[in-house]
Amino acid sequence: MNLDGETNLKIKQALEVTSDLQEDGDFTNLRQIIKCEDPNANLYSFVGTMDYKGMRHPLSPQQLLLRDSKLRNTDYIYGAVIFTGHDTKVMQNATEPPSKRSKIEKKMDYIIYLLLCSLLGIALLGSVFFGIWTKADLRNGELKRWYLRPDDSTVFYDPKRAPLASFCHLLTALMLYNYFIPISLYISIEMVKILQAVFINQDIDMYDEESDKPTHARTSNLNEELGQVDTILSDKTGTLTCNMMEFIKCSIAGTAYGQSVTEVEKAMALRKGVPLGDEIEAGGHKEKQIEESPHVKGFNLKDPRIMDGNWIHEPNKDVIRDFFRLLAICHTCIPEVDETDKVSYEAESPDEAAFVIAARELGFEFYKRTQTSIVIRERDPNQNVADYQYRKYELLNVLEFSSSRRRMSVIVKEPEPEGRILLFSKGADSVMFTRLAPDGRKFEEETKRHINEYSDSGLRTLVLAYRVLDEKEYENFAEKFRTAKISGSADRDEQIGEAADSIERDLILLGATAVEDKLQKGVPECIDKLAQAGIKIWVLTGDKMETAINIGFACSLLRQGMTQIIIALEAPDIIALEKNGDKDSIAKASKQSVMGQIEDGIKQVPTLGQSSTESFALIIDGKSLTYALEDDVKFKFLDLAVKCASVICCRSSPKQKALVTRLVKHSDKVTLAIGDGANDVGMLQEADIGVGISGVEGMQAVMASDIAIAQFRFLERLLLVHGHWCYRRISVMICYFFYKNVTFGVTIFLYEAFASFSGKPAYNDWFLSLYNVFFTSLPVIALGVFDQDVSSRLCLQVLVAQLLPKRHIFRNGGGRSYMVMFCLRQVQNFTCFVYL
Repeated sequence: MNLDGETNLKIKQALEVTSDLQEDGDFTNLRQIIKCEDPNANLYSFVGTMDYKGMRHPLSPQQLLLRDSKLRNTDYIYGAVIFTGHDTKVMQNATEPPSKRSKIEKKMDYIIYLLLCSLLGIALLGSVFFGIWTKADLRNGELKRWYLRPDDSTVFYDPKRAPLASFCHLLTALMLYNYFIPISLYISIEMVKILQAVFINQDIDMYDEESDKPTHARTSNLNEELGQVDTILSDKTGTLTCNMMEFIKCSIAGTAYGQSVTEVEKAMALRKGVPLGDEIEAGGHKEKQIEESPHVKGFNLKDPRIMDGNWIHEPNKDVIRDFFRLLAICHTCIPEVDETDKVSYEAESPDEAAFVIAARELGFEFYKRTQTSIVIRERDPNQNVADYQYRKYELLNVLEFSSSRRRMSVIVKEPEPEGRILLFSKGADSVMFTRLAPDGRKFEEETKRHINEYSDSGLRTLVLAYRVLDEKEYENFAEKFRTAKISGSADRDEQIGEAADSIERDLILLGATAVEDKLQKGVPECIDKLAQAGIKIWVLTGDKMETAINIGFACSLLRQGMTQIIIALEAPDIIALEKNGDKDSIAKASKQSVMGQIEDGIKQVPTLGQSSTESFALIIDGKSLTYALEDDVKFKFLDLAVKCASVICCRSSPKQKALVTRLVKHSDKVTLAIGDGANDVGMLQEADIGVGISGVEGMQAVMASDIAIAQFRFLERLLLVHGHWCYRRISVMICYFFYKNVTFGVTIFLYEAFASFSGKPAYNDWFLSLYNVFFTSLPVIALGVFDQDVSSRLCLQVLVAQLLPKRHIFRNGGGRSYMVMFCLRQVQNFTCFVYL
């Protein structure tokens, strides 16, 4: 496990030149020089070199073991310590989490200041009257109110020094009237919030039995904020979906394979009123669904043309074989073989796990990995199922995936007799098609068409391609790549990228994969209920626009009758500029286009219906979002977005997610961000409330969140039930607290006025001491913990928009209710004073 909080295994391995150092004695005469970068907080980067036996070898994150990480599949290691103490990456990343306070707490501070001013005011008023009456108290050398003056007092009731007596009375009054300030309020609220958090954690209806994970309120400061949420900003993958990828379709050599129906296709058919019968369309042909076979996790491809070795009878069987081999080789997975020779995989992403599982099910099993080789065992399609052929590929280089490259490649050498050097590559269609060789585009048009169909079906796609390298070309690349890796310069990563870019060209297209990430259970119903409650939902996803729109319909984010306002840089003049123009002119024209589309959208919203935002949905792509978030545009974009019931931001980066969240907070609305991965951390920390989903991608989002849940559907009960209860309980409790303290303080003040502001309390000392601590503490706390104006069933069934109190504390239940409470308090003050 690594420090990033993710649960997948990270490959850590020694350099090949030191792999023979196995025993203690091997280190007796060891001489090495390690040079590396200065300490920094980046967990995913490490630049260094090791001089050993007269050679300089590059060091990467694969050779770096981080403090506080845990080793798996390794009994012990030998290593050299390079950073200690505060120089380690775990200490470099040890920053204080952002402090979050609820709006009620902030409003309560102002009320406390108001009560403090009231305390000063009435104390000053009583002292002035006391000074005036004390000065007029001396008549004919005798005190009129002699009974107020203590025997040994020379100052407090001295008519000759009335100003000083008045000042002394001011100090007495401040201590006497201090009950106006509810000193125990903050402590009581903290106790109530902790108990509320316990009830949230123990709610059986928010417990996920499959993962054995309950809801966990990691902080109790924001319980009442849950009842005021106006906008939810959500990730898609792993949040709305399960993040459990299934290999469901593929396009090989221009032919589409896979007959399974995706959830998005079902939703599209339902939306169009077209029933899904026994026949479905696959690759332009209508095929009968094949008989159900036992389900394999990660694999749901159903097509008799390539299953069970039948691919050998297809016209392009060589291309199909290379496609399957690429799936089995081009990855960074780790195989684990048990006693029964069954192989399981540890992958860095669910996508990669789905690929190697698909290759295994299709007869090309990834079996073993070492530092320098990959072994796959191929099932002979012409022989019995149990007959395998083991093929050992020499692993020469791994060109790892990055968000900027958007592809990954491996360079391997085939076993003899072929002995060819092959580059296998997979990546996004936007970067792979531009790298194809002129003679490698045979199936390009058909593959593009299939990719568009897969995207429309809500599937995640990757393009697969390869090329054969000759010895000289590879040697030149290897030298350039090695030089870049041992470079200690600041642009080391750029040099490595350039070296990889030089070899990942002139590729031959094999096809494309399509994996499905199914929606979590109950997501459409949850989103529909939240929309009924008046909560706006924004989805920030890395998917392309077509995929995001279709998934939006599948999860009820987009509904029939909604007017879609789409902002995208697809105008012909922009496309022409991108092909021929310089960067400055492209940026200027793109920004103007985005501003124009935003202004058109703002004009469009009121003309189509000013009374409701329910019929509008805003959809914006990643390029447009970059310009929409610039300082001179972002508030216009916000003005348009807040008028829409749903917003989808496509192709958004982690930084853009955080910036969008920060922008929404400018609308003074309570924002809730929900995500499950490391790329959602910035968004969770920016939002008023961060909710992390403890899913497949690990625990980093959970560690950065305020509340952790196991499934998105639990958000419905968290907001509409616990949010409503907590907000109302805290609001009423605060009003109750102020009510009892002010009532008590006013009766003391009235008695003081009646008793010539003598400084004598109306109650005995024991009553004064126990009033807040004993007599009135438990009822207020019980109200804050147990009060329910409606049951949980009613919260979920009634139109929750009418139940959620989204007003601040002065208007909890409306300003009229607060004024009634204020008037009632004054009536009771006078009643207590007159009759008691």
